Amino acid sequence: MFKKKVKYAFYTLGHPSDGFYEIRHRGRGSVGLSILFVFLFAVCFSANRQYAGFVVNNVNPMEINSLAEICAVFLLFFLFCVGNWSITCLMDGEGRFKDIVTVCGYAMLPMILTFIPAILFSQVVAEDEEAFYYLLLAVGIAWFLFLVLVGIMTVHNYTLGKTLATMILTFIAMLVIIFVVMLLFSLIGQVISFIESLYNEIMLRV
Repeated sequence: MFKKKVKYAFYTLGHPSDGFYEIRHRGRGSVGLSILFVFLFAVCFSANRQYAGFVVNNVNPMEINSLAEICAVFLLFFLFCVGNWSITCLMDGEGRFKDIVTVCGYAMLPMILTFIPAILFSQVVAEDEEAFYYLLLAVGIAWFLFLVLVGIMTVHNYTLGKTLATMILTFIAMLVIIFVVMLLFSLIGQVISFIESLYNEIMLRV
């Protein structure tokens, strides 16, 4: 069963429209596998920053916190999914939240497939050959963006223009969500500070 799900995920790489249509209307996708792909990409992303060859890597490996980077990837992933879901609910989108998660997770597969050989290639690349390393990364990222675009368009049954507009509004929604969360934490901090000061005042008067 798991093997079939992985095989189908690879099928979506070459047939995104048909693949994502089947995910939306026939339940061919797997949320669990999608989350696994996000985790694998997060590991590949952190490994690339930490272990890429010195010719293409200007980051000090000792300053990298892999756990924090993996958590950041997951946070951005779910922030995008929530933002897109909230926008498409207002724009007659047909996709469910789990469809968005599945599509975006499957779309990360090309970056997993290109980041790993890019890390290995960076170990032997010469100073005037780093363009091949960046080309590998660019192919994976471009493929990912294409799959996300086709996936969102397919599961919501949108036109290309409406999909592009939705993507822009999704990023705006992400900023709004970040602002609201930061405001909420600020208010909670102020409430806690007020309670502490009130408690200290009461204790001084007792």
